[in-house]
Amino acid sequence: MSDKTIKLDLSQIGDGGLQEKVDKELERVIANILDPNTETKTARKLAITLTMKPDDTRQTVATAMEVKSTLAPQKAVATTVLVGQEGSQVYANELKSNMPGQTYFDDKAILRTDVGEPIEDIEKGINNDVIDFNKQKKAGN
Repeated sequence: MSDKTIKLDLSQIGDGGLQEKVDKELERVIANILDPNTETKTARKLAITLTMKPDDTRQTVATAMEVKSTLAPQKAVATTVLVGQEGSQVYANELKSNMPGQTYFDDKAILRTDVGEPIEDIEKGINNDVIDFNKQKKAGN
């Protein structure tokens, strides 16, 4: 016979409901630890709270079980945004190069503007208005 007088197995209490809650929160904690967007040195916490409220006779106790985790926050991400205005229209684009006005090559070796637009596409639009004098007919021919 066991000398143990309190026989509440936390893995079995509430028909295993507490254990299910612990398992689910542990999964969140582990996923947060493995997330490369969180700091590695931040401590994660798992808290189990049993709230016990006895009735007037003190013979039955309503017990609520709560499991909460404290996770590491996502790391901040920074960028630079270029803003401007033409008349009443406002514009905003993320700066993709290191300097406003500077072009760059992307990972596919495509030359792009500072906001990531392909230079080739922009030049197509600009060249539509250019007159090629070499292709014009000469007078008298």
